[in-house]
Amino acid sequence: MNDTGTECARPESQLSCASSLFSLTPREYAAIADFAREEFGLELGSGKQQLAAARVGKLMRKLGFTSFRDFFRHVQSNLASALQLIDALTTNHTSFFREEAHFDFLVDHIFSERRGREPMRIWSAACSSGEEPYTIALMAREYMGRQDRALPRILATDISTRVLDVARSGMYKAERFHDGLAPWMKRHLLRGENQWEGWYRMRPEIMAMVEFQRLNLIEPLPDLGRFAVIFCRNVMIYFSRTTQEAVVNQLAACLDPGGYLFVGHSESLAGMQHGLQQIQPAIYRKRGGKI
Repeated sequence: MNDTGTECARPESQLSCASSLFSLTPREYAAIADFAREEFGLELGSGKQQLAAARVGKLMRKLGFTSFRDFFRHVQSNLASALQLIDALTTNHTSFFREEAHFDFLVDHIFSERRGREPMRIWSAACSSGEEPYTIALMAREYMGRQDRALPRILATDISTRVLDVARSGMYKAERFHDGLAPWMKRHLLRGENQWEGWYRMRPEIMAMVEFQRLNLIEPLPDLGRFAVIFCRNVMIYFSRTTQEAVVNQLAACLDPGGYLFVGHSESLAGMQHGLQQIQPAIYRKRGGKI
């Protein structure tokens, strides 16, 4: 092997070589996995070392590090960079009207029950780039019309400041709406022009319904109050079973009696102690009075 190949094989110098050669040693991968688990509840599991190496390598280049040791020390002491690492290791996949049956249930069984009553509070936990809470707001505005006093108040939280910045902007490419805009949705969106051609932005009255806040679900929660509905979908798949149960119990404690918890269709609360009753697949209700 020539000198260049020997240098590329050294962990502290790998990023000076072709990016395809970057790899994590078992010890480095274990350090990343332990940090993700302890600080953010994220379980990387086995078989993800190659994927993690590619994403860690990309982040190291972005932050200007060529040594994994220096990079990891920086991440351990810098929250913003730690969050960038978690962003890199997870897939922030979301879409408008994702798992559409949940939104049908929200309108048919929850909004309809609340008609004429005080506005409910809804929490979109792990909201990513905002498609979920804005879908809730769009559905509420369409179903309830201009009855502003009856519209729900929506809290949307995520651990990532990057995706929260996207969500707060309320701006999305037209392709994010998949099959195009239904006629009713055009009433609630502003179409971009000139350099913003091909983009849409939520109207101010939709954006005003949603409050965004950074939150780590595996930490003790601040006093958020009670909610009639909580969406926490497709995030617990990254957690260990023990962490999942702890998160679910924190969420259940934030529900009004009779309130609903929506989880992802690939997630299950079976075998957990949580005090919730399953209503439909991926929909649970807290025992007690009506919301």
